[in-house]
Formats: sequence, structure tokens, C-alpha cells
Amino acid sequence: EQADALSEVVILHISDFQGQLIPLSEPADTLGAPATNPPFAIGGAAFLKPWFETYKSEAALGKPNNDGVIVLTAGDSLGASPAISAFFGDTPTVEIMNMMGFDVDGLGNHDFDKGQDYLRHTLIPLARYPFVSANIVDNAGKTPREWSRSRVFKLGRGVRLGIVGFSNDDLPTLTNPANLPPFHVTNPTAAAASTDAIVAIGHLGATGGTLTAPTGPLVDLVDNVSNVDAVIGDHTDFQVLTTRPNGVLVTENFSKGTRFTRLRLVIGPGNQGVVYKTADFHEPWDIGVTPDAAIQARIDDLNTQLGPILATVIGNSPKFIPNADQCGNSDGRTCESLIGNVAADAMRIQYAAIGVEFAIMNSGGLRTDLTCPTTDNPDDFCPAYTPPPYLITRGQVLSVLPFGNAVATLTVNGAELKTMLENGVSAMPAAHGKFPQVSGLCFTYDISAPAGTRVTSVVRQAVDGRCTGPPVDLTAAATYKIAENDFMASGGDDYPVFAGRATTQDTIDQAVADYITAHSPINPVVNANGRINCTTSGSPSCPVLIPSP
Repeated sequence: EQADALSEVVILHISDFQGQLIPLSEPADTLGAPATNPPFAIGGAAFLKPWFETYKSEAALGKPNNDGVIVLTAGDSLGASPAISAFFGDTPTVEIMNMMGFDVDGLGNHDFDKGQDYLRHTLIPLARYPFVSANIVDNAGKTPREWSRSRVFKLGRGVRLGIVGFSNDDLPTLTNPANLPPFHVTNPTAAAASTDAIVAIGHLGATGGTLTAPTGPLVDLVDNVSNVDAVIGDHTDFQVLTTRPNGVLVTENFSKGTRFTRLRLVIGPGNQGVVYKTADFHEPWDIGVTPDAAIQARIDDLNTQLGPILATVIGNSPKFIPNADQCGNSDGRTCESLIGNVAADAMRIQYAAIGVEFAIMNSGGLRTDLTCPTTDNPDDFCPAYTPPPYLITRGQVLSVLPFGNAVATLTVNGAELKTMLENGVSAMPAAHGKFPQVSGLCFTYDISAPAGTRVTSVVRQAVDGRCTGPPVDLTAAATYKIAENDFMASGGDDYPVFAGRATTQDTIDQAVADYITAHSPINPVVNANGRINCTTSGSPSCPVLIPSP
């Protein structure tokens, strides 16, 4: 009854795209042994566009009730990107997002990886879609002209949809502290008026719980908003789909275009506003999908330019070296990892000649697997091959370390070294990019102790790499030369600000590439009682480490 008076608005959303222009791969099933679960290509810009077009066409079948489709993402479309985008300063991502038909984007921490000036004057001017964030403002509390607090879309039959943007309040600690001023981040709250429906999009995510009973910063925000119909989160690679007690629908999805969300709002006549809302998740498999010709041609062109440089095989390993750590965290942010050991060893060993004894690398600086995928992707910079050995190309190293950060060498005293390690484990048991990967030393921490007092012992690595060396003096009387990255030295991830005394060396990706070339085949290991050891005297419990082969 009176169905013709209803209007439907469809929103298609991908989370944390991060310049993932080319497909990834994952198994389609989770069958138990002895069955196998072969991986298949998923996502990628040239394949996502036809998926979007399919759902736009489906929505059009609902006319006259369907009054528009909005395609959006909520920040971190740029930065932390694979080589095909990072090598060109992420300009290809903006160009191709134009071709994909995006209507609006938010702002997250990685959007500022190259600084606000580069974002505002190089990347955003290329976009044919607006950016929104209500809480990244100048000292007068105003947004610059490159982004706005919100955007109102005027759709069919006079329907008005308000999109309010918000950014994560920990953004200043997740990017180089010099990259944000003169702007700062306020509380992620905002409002829009004179609309039929309000959707808030932003760079906060869930950090625990389940699909329908999530916990974390995104949920805390949703539970405290008013005059909002739905909230779309990003940032934590977590799936959320639930309606909270205040009636707000909240969603978040997996990142890099391996999933997308369809949100549907049904709007009643007059001033009724949203009378029904729902959302569902979709897996954009590439099999059977014809890629968009124009986007694929642009990707092919970029690959042609980069192939001679980045497709070069620089080394190999007898084992697969994933981004995941040995406690099973896929982002490598809860315990020791093979890839973390390689990166930290490279930073220490490449600068041992100038006296570097220890190296510390934040896990958030490592973004993907070091060895080439075994499922061939013609759009990446790895050849088709059958392992072992597992190949490593220059492009794969750049994808692991896409930020352009440099090795920073400096002298610290023992107390300062302990402060660095304390900061690294301060968020545990929560996964955080500050979690340290180390070389030259091994340390033990008590996860049940208050943050800042958790590190209980530090010893040197022996020549054979095992943790059997003498204790490290953690008093101010002892001094050590260390290597870290310049992001950490500038206070990133809450590490101490040491930039004034640090010497900038090569980029980390170059140091790691040189190390792999010089030491191939590389064979990193994670041992029980290894470089990073967790103990507990109560709650919480330690993550379970599984030693590597």
C-alpha cells in the first residue's frame, strides 16, 4: 500500500582500498583435509567496476522506486599501496577510482602518508569525486577547500542523501607527525541537516567481538550518535553488520576490495525519513567476469612501464614468508614474524659496519607477503613459478614496504631502549602497528603487567641467532647504536621522538632488497623462546606462538 511513494537509495562501499588496483587471491572454500582449497583471483579495479555496474543495473530494475546508487569508500584509498600505485605516488589510484565511478571518499591515516600538502595539491585535485571529514580541521576549526564536513547528494524525485565524514582520532600517531600540520583531528562527531537520510562514513573500525556483536571504537561512536540512519566504518579489516540499540545500522567490511557492501535505505514520503534499512556483503570473484577494458588497459600500461625494474627476481627462500606472524595475526601485529625478522635483520646487518647493534621495526610498516604468490597474477610483478624455492622480486619488496620510509640510525641509552620496547607491546593483547619486530636482541614481557612496566628482560642474540647472549643493560649509563625507521624516530606509533639525533640512511625497501640479494637464499626462522617472548601472571593470556619450520 502506497509503495509508489517509497524511495530506495543504494550505497556500494569498499573498505580501505589502499591502491589495490590489481587482484588478490584467496581460497573460495574452507574444506577440511584431505580436500584442498585452491585460491582464486578476487577484486582488482578492472573487475570491481563490472561488479558495481551489475548492482547498479539491479537497482535500476526497481524504478520508479529506486532513486540512485552511490559508490563510496571511507578513507585509506591512498597510501600503503602496492608498487603499481606507490611507484607513481598513488596518482594511478585516483585516476582509476574516477574510472570506477566513485562518488565520495573519506580520509584516513594512510591518505596522509606523503603529507597533507601532497594530498591536497597533488592527489585530491585529480579526483572527480569529493572528500569528506568533519574532524580534520585547522586551528580555526575549519576544513580546507579540498574536503568538507559533509556532502548532500540530490537524487531522483527530490530525495536528498547526506554523507557525513569522520576520521580516526588516533590518526596523528599513525602517520608521520610532520605530515598533518597545520591540521589536527578532533572528536569524530558531526551532523548534517535538511536531508531525508543521513549516513556517516569514516575511518574507525571494530576491534573485537563478532559480526553482529562487535566491539571497539566504531561501535562506541555508533552508540553515541543521533540523527544518523547508518554508519559505515573502515580501518580494521573486520566484518560488522548489525543494528545497534539506538536503531543505527552499522557496517564494516574486509579491506582492499576483496569484499564490498551493499547498503539499502528505503525512504518514506514527506518527512518520514528512512523507514527500512538493510545491508549485505558480496565477494567480487574475478572468474567469469570480463574486466573493464579501459581500466585494464591503464593497468597494463603501468605494468609495462614498471616491469623492467620491479619484475626482477632478486632472491628466493626455501619457505613461504608471509606478512602474518607466528601467532596467526594476518597483519603480523601480535608476535614475532618471519617477515619482521627479515626486515629487522636487514636494517641491522646493512649498517653493522657503522656500529649498529640492534634494530627495531614497527609491524605496521610491513604490508604484504615477502615471497611471491604461488597463484600467478599477470598484473603483479612476480613471474609464474612452482615452488620451492619461493621467489622474491624487487616489486614484491616495494609492496611490503610501500611508504618510502628510510632507515634511521642513532645512539640511545638503555633506558630509552626499554621505553621503545615498552611502547611496542603497550597495546597487547590488541593487535597494533606499533608492535616491534627486532634484531640483535631478544626480550620478554609480561602481558598482564600495566603498560609501560611490561618488559622484564632483554638479552643479546648470540652469533647463531639464538637468544643466549648476555643481558642488555637497560639503564641510562649504557648506550647502544640502533636502527629504526624515520617514521618511528619522528614519534610515529607513539615511539619516542629521536629525529633530532638520527642520521637518515637508505630507504628501508632498498636496504631489505640489498640484504636479500646479498644473502639469498634467505631462510628466516621463529623459534620457541625466540626474539619476543610473552609471559603472564594472570589475565590476559599470551597469544599462542607456533614456531616456524
